[in-house]
Amino acid sequence: MQELEKQYARLFQTRDGRAVLAHMRKITIERVLGANATDNELRWAEATRAFVRQIESMIARGTQG
Repeated sequence: MQELEKQYARLFQTRDGRAVLAHMRKITIERVLGANATDNELRWAEATRAFVRQIESMIARGTQG
């Protein structure tokens, strides 16, 4: 998996990659759902946040060495 992690790091270290990742964070992790959000909306939001966190984790491991 180490090579794949390095590939994630290289991809998202580009200018375009950083812009895409920033957009992904904005529409997932930084998104706030209102008090009227349904159970399904909350579950979907958490799943997409987890996906972006996984990408960030791959990038972090790929830059460590």
